[in-house]
Amino acid sequence: MTTPEWRNWSGHVRAWPVRVVAPANVDEVAGAVKDAVRDGLRLKAAGSGHSFSEIAAPDGLQLRLDRLARLVRVDTATGLVTAQGGIPLHRLNPLLAGHGLAMENLGDIDRQTITGAISTGTHGTGARFGGIATQVQGLELVLADGSVVSTSAEERPELLEFARVGLGALGVITKVTLRCVPSFALHVIDEPMPLDRVLAELDELVEGNDHFEFFWFPYTDTALTRRFRRLPADTELRPIGRLSHWFDESVVTNVGFGTLNRIGTRFPGFVPRANRIVSGSLSRREYTDLSHRVFASRRDVRFNEGEYAFPRERFVDVVAEVRAMLDRLDLNVAFPFECRFVAADDIPLAPTYRRTSAYLAFHQYHAMPYRPFFDAMEDIFAAVEGRPHWGKMHRLGAEQLRTRYPRFDEFVALRDRLDPTGVFTNPYLDKVLGPPPACPHRA
Repeated sequence: MTTPEWRNWSGHVRAWPVRVVAPANVDEVAGAVKDAVRDGLRLKAAGSGHSFSEIAAPDGLQLRLDRLARLVRVDTATGLVTAQGGIPLHRLNPLLAGHGLAMENLGDIDRQTITGAISTGTHGTGARFGGIATQVQGLELVLADGSVVSTSAEERPELLEFARVGLGALGVITKVTLRCVPSFALHVIDEPMPLDRVLAELDELVEGNDHFEFFWFPYTDTALTRRFRRLPADTELRPIGRLSHWFDESVVTNVGFGTLNRIGTRFPGFVPRANRIVSGSLSRREYTDLSHRVFASRRDVRFNEGEYAFPRERFVDVVAEVRAMLDRLDLNVAFPFECRFVAADDIPLAPTYRRTSAYLAFHQYHAMPYRPFFDAMEDIFAAVEGRPHWGKMHRLGAEQLRTRYPRFDEFVALRDRLDPTGVFTNPYLDKVLGPPPACPHRA
């Protein structure tokens, strides 16, 4: 029997797994791994499919983690929370709030599973805050031999060090222990500003706010800035009204923006004008709400995306190069650039490893050509030793990545020791890490 086609969220990645298994507990995960080895199949665990790269694409056995999606343990005294690996962030966050807890920082999309988010290096913004994986205190994994291991600062710490951003290459993560913080609110100011002003005041904006990001609309000098200030959870909340929130999220951000992109797909020359229409409609707004309701936003308009981290001190230079590239090339970029700022960390394959970083994400509507645009962006990031977000589209292979990650070879050596025959590989991992030494699929 043929299994159904699997696609990622944008529809760009398509795969036809040989077999699909949906385990209900860790023993069934271990059994599926052993079955894959017995049958000579490679195995990939699937979360929500919200990676734009091929990192989760199965070519053998696909492991669906939908049934491993419970909150297992909560310790409000220490803030330590254990959840099964398949729980999506949009379900986990309200559960945490019910216990008076919150994740310290989040990205701007919450459809990912916790395992997918940490394994790809997903992040939010804030100069004093790291990516989501920095909140990980322990993991339970099923290894390539079917054994179940736990890792923490006290138990196999060397595995935890690498597996926090493990690309799905070291094992199947079945439980994640996070260090959470007491619930908090965010006071938000969304305000359009001229891009030149943002660049001139960048240090003040980044350092003067707990969280700062902005969206820059191509072919305009307009940036939508977002400034967040952390407040105690018992602060009086002043959220966006239901009607205003519905109109903004459903009509303006999704239906209206989607319509403009469909027009731009048919008439590419309309794209710069569409960006001017969108940027010209922006206005200032101010509100206060619980953190998990603020960090993430609804995204219905589908797109393809790449994103690179690079030294924060090179940010203004990079933006200048992007501006010049847009003036030079006829690309019709329909989506805004998203710019965020993240603290350095000690996770070997995190794009922010030992480097205070700026992130610049670039998008294109899913039905429009993206390759020339994405290639031009990657040329710019190559000049500043940019490191790609593992869940976003990029063209780099192991030889290039080895020069950008000081501990790249240590990670590969650990992978080769834990999974010498490549049970957890796929074409993407073969490309970015190289195939394991005894892998029968070795190129």
